[in-house]
Amino acid sequence: MEFELTEDQRALQQAARKYAREVVRPKAAHYDETATFPRDLLATAFELGLLNMAIPAEYGGVGLSHLDQTIVAEELSWGCAGVATSIIANDLANLPIILAGTEEQKKRLLGHFAERLKFSSFCLTEPEAGSDVANMQTTARREGDEYVINGSKCFITNGGHAEQYTVFATLDKAKKHKGITCFVVEGRPKGLSVSKHENKMGQRASDTVSLTFEDVRVPVANRIGEEGQGFSIAMATLDNSRPLTAMFSVGIARAALEHSMEYASQRKTFGKPIIEHQAIQFMIADMAMNTHAARMLTYESAWLLDQGKRNTLQSSYAKCFAADMAMKVATDAVQVYGGYGYIKEYPVEKLMRDAKLIQVYEGTSQVQRLVIAKELFK
Repeated sequence: MEFELTEDQRALQQAARKYAREVVRPKAAHYDETATFPRDLLATAFELGLLNMAIPAEYGGVGLSHLDQTIVAEELSWGCAGVATSIIANDLANLPIILAGTEEQKKRLLGHFAERLKFSSFCLTEPEAGSDVANMQTTARREGDEYVINGSKCFITNGGHAEQYTVFATLDKAKKHKGITCFVVEGRPKGLSVSKHENKMGQRASDTVSLTFEDVRVPVANRIGEEGQGFSIAMATLDNSRPLTAMFSVGIARAALEHSMEYASQRKTFGKPIIEHQAIQFMIADMAMNTHAARMLTYESAWLLDQGKRNTLQSSYAKCFAADMAMKVATDAVQVYGGYGYIKEYPVEKLMRDAKLIQVYEGTSQVQRLVIAKELFK
């Protein structure tokens, strides 16, 4: 086993940390307060090679390993989880193409992301099909050399700014998950409409919308995989993305820990800094211990992918543990700050709001436990 980062990984970590510290953090509170899309921050990320990390280099992407991507993800979310989610959304949307697309599709649908700043969205969740993906209501029917898509998707990250959408629709509702098929919708074709940005509790810098598809036509050439393979493609995509989501939790928790240590060293009660009170020491010790444990779980889940191995169990371990951990750590950070922790002028209340979403998106903590149990009993 090797627990030390390589020289290249440390350099990558420092570059991402500098971006998060100097570019993201100074504007994070503004974008949280206004809930506006941080295009300028994402443009800088694009210039620095922190966008499109999963796209292989031969198609114009950065081509980072899964472990390298998690190293970057921690730093991005340490800066702002909402900005991090917006940055990683391209990789989530493009993963189905990377994993299951033909060589021609990869060149045609991925290559242009290296040419200029543009966004892509992953469209799986629906009002009636979140955790229960097999209950998908969005349909696709084939008409000659095209498919016609009808239905709606919700909670779509970057959906209001995307120029490409990876959409999952069913060819036959009666077949449940066996009818689901994956398509790429390019541009804003006739029949595709976008709702207003959702007014969220946390991660407010990320754009979140609903999409409606009304007789949207997609060429057969934009079907990813074969008919009925969409569910397996979606699950493989989430196996690949869970380490990144888990590492968002680690970044949030690390930020909460650092803020807590700084505040506890300065704030005095009963004639001494509160860090000298055992109650505070125990809280901070638990925060540090669990943050590090989540980081190690996440590293392992990413390392397995880099070894070409299946990581479903370990990535669910990481995502579930890290999400619940970040919520606890961020809540404890508010407690360390006391009344000030509940005020927006101080940084930790935002961290608590941001952490909550990770227990919900890309598979709730409860669904992760179902996956873990299923894997254990195989």
